[in-house]
Amino acid sequence: MTTPLAAEDLSMFGTDPWWLVLIKAVFCFAFLMVTVLFSIVWERKVVAWMQLRIGPNRHGPWGMLQSLADGIKLMLKEDVIVRKADKVVYVLAPIIAAIPAFMAIAVIPFGPAGNEVSIFGHRTAMQLTDLPIAMLYVLAVASVGIYGIVLAGWSSGSTYPLLGGLRSCAQMISYEIAMGAAFASVFLYSGSMSTSKIVEAQADRWFVILLPVSFIIYIVTMVGETNRAPFDMPESEGDLVGGFNTEYSSIKFAMFMLAEYVNMVTVSAVSVTLFLGGWRAPYPISTFWEGANHGWWPMLWFVIKVQLLLFFFIWLRGTLPRVRYDQLMKLGWKVLIPVAVVWLMLVATVRALRNENIAFSNIVLYVAGAVLALLLLSFLVDMFRDRKAKAAATAPADERSFDPMAGGFPVPPKPGQSLPPVPRRRPRHDRDLVVSGGPDTATESDERGTDGV
Repeated sequence: MTTPLAAEDLSMFGTDPWWLVLIKAVFCFAFLMVTVLFSIVWERKVVAWMQLRIGPNRHGPWGMLQSLADGIKLMLKEDVIVRKADKVVYVLAPIIAAIPAFMAIAVIPFGPAGNEVSIFGHRTAMQLTDLPIAMLYVLAVASVGIYGIVLAGWSSGSTYPLLGGLRSCAQMISYEIAMGAAFASVFLYSGSMSTSKIVEAQADRWFVILLPVSFIIYIVTMVGETNRAPFDMPESEGDLVGGFNTEYSSIKFAMFMLAEYVNMVTVSAVSVTLFLGGWRAPYPISTFWEGANHGWWPMLWFVIKVQLLLFFFIWLRGTLPRVRYDQLMKLGWKVLIPVAVVWLMLVATVRALRNENIAFSNIVLYVAGAVLALLLLSFLVDMFRDRKAKAAATAPADERSFDPMAGGFPVPPKPGQSLPPVPRRRPRHDRDLVVSGGPDTATESDERGTDGV
């Protein structure tokens, strides 16, 4: 049976003296800032390596101080405020986007919940605080941060930032539903919303093995939530100049960039906590080294896992092109949300059967039957789809013609389809020269003859 939320023992939190709480808060802030500075340089180096370029190599040894130089440059640039902007909201928007990005790290465990480490002689947990509903707190804080982007687009008084802000709002609504369903599966298996309890529930097996579908859904949604490529539609420079931050400069622009990278670190830390065992050592190490999950070592495993997920962000940016906006919405509403809801129902069914002490073999039988039923339905759908495709391929040529701009985007013809005839311009000698602005246009044309020029 799962443990009720009200009976959770979180008494080890909230007992630290004020100076220790301050040290932990400063550490969380410093951890995010140092990780962001490192991630910016690492991203430029990795993408340059993938594209056969040199990358930053001027500021500091091997260009390691490039992100620090960028921050100094942005702080020294002229701070421009757009004349038609709503000045109050225009100034507050970067703050609203940046501050919530730092708040979620407060409930992320860097180590065991017990008094594992000693700081100036005081035994304490390697976590700032924990709540019975810590993951709901993370979701709420992440949602508030998106409003900074929406308000930045609206308050700029410009068309392209407004479109970027609207895209961000739609993207947030579309992908947070699937993210919440992925979280719910973890809650069902761990019996808790507390981050420390979720990590404890993965002592025997990480949730990435038990809940692989939830992990994949969360990985996709966390990329969409952070507006990173290939889902960086709110700031796509190809069609929105710069998106919601087009009219920003100097330190306010830097705060938007800071919020983006801090959000990357935060969602990576949440992914590690929920699915990758949190601060626990990887399997080969934990089998032969008993002290791997004690002392200060858990912080090392946690940081390594977070850096691997940050590398995943960078790898996506250097590999995949930006998707179209309609593809982004279809992926969220037609794929992620239905799959997340069906998977959540399946996980809830399995947990209910296990709580009723039904044999595990029966659970496997029920799950296998449901999977086979879904595979059968998909096979039938594909079979009828193939019949329609064959019928279209054997249709006469006039029926197989199509409109290459039917969906608003140029598409190539399918097998068996033919392009419609392309209208051609008349040859130059068949066209008449029209002189604009003169009263004797007809007379001058007649004097040149009927052949034209």
